Amino acid sequence: MFEWGFFGLLMSNGILIGLMYSLIALGFVLVYKATDAINFAQGEFVMIAGFVVAVGLGVYGAPLWLAVGVGLAAMIGFGFGLERVMLRPLIGRPVVAVIMATIGLSAVLRGVGPLTWGAETRPLVLPIPDEPLVWGPLFIPPIQLLGALVSLLFLAAFGWFFLKSRRGIAMRAVADNQQVAMAVGINVERYFGLAWAMTGIVSALGGIIWGSLLGVDVHLALVGFKVFPVVILGGLDSIPGAIVGGLVVGIVENVAAGYIDPYVGGGTKDFVPYELMIVALMVRPYGIFGKPIIERV
Repeated sequence: MFEWGFFGLLMSNGILIGLMYSLIALGFVLVYKATDAINFAQGEFVMIAGFVVAVGLGVYGAPLWLAVGVGLAAMIGFGFGLERVMLRPLIGRPVVAVIMATIGLSAVLRGVGPLTWGAETRPLVLPIPDEPLVWGPLFIPPIQLLGALVSLLFLAAFGWFFLKSRRGIAMRAVADNQQVAMAVGINVERYFGLAWAMTGIVSALGGIIWGSLLGVDVHLALVGFKVFPVVILGGLDSIPGAIVGGLVVGIVENVAAGYIDPYVGGGTKDFVPYELMIVALMVRPYGIFGKPIIERV
């Protein structure tokens, strides 16, 4: 018998998790909008940010505001430094060069994190209650609600930045054609650095939220792979697509797990997002809100 209360619980949790996915997906979108390349190290960025904040809180006993501030500053500096040292020499090169560079970077960071801070899972405790909020048949974990609110706030802020600000429009021009952007006087190197610094901010926020939910260790980097179907589904160059893709993936995987897991023994959440990604690639390869690319031969 169908139970509306159980279905509503799955839907509400799926929406909150989906918005948290959207925040990480925004990191993919920011880099793609500026460089026209995919950052395959996004999950490792989240992991490093989580380590910085968790170590600041747990090892050094820093207050939350200081640990979060250091985490944000560290990831902004990391983004700027990474762009200058590794990615700036690749300006004007084929996009596949940047993609391969981020794949190599992801492997390096996956080893550097545990080597620097240890392989054990570190807690990242935020000053919010553990008891779920009960609204009728719904049980809302406070960390998921906080993550969803933070995601909505920053998704709206970055959406305004790209649509209304001069720098955001310039970043979109850089993504369309780097050579033409340089020809009209846009400092491509500056906007590359800005894109990676903004990705650092998103990664820091994602590391704090997801690190508090899952704990901080090398497996936190897998969030990046979990979010990849979100950006494929919504569109690599679309902020609204990151939101819609996150919601679709979050809801579908949660509902599927609720109804299918009891019959198969679990694990539905691990493969359903990728099934959605495959269907999206077959039906609409540029995503729901992505920009179709037409090449004339």
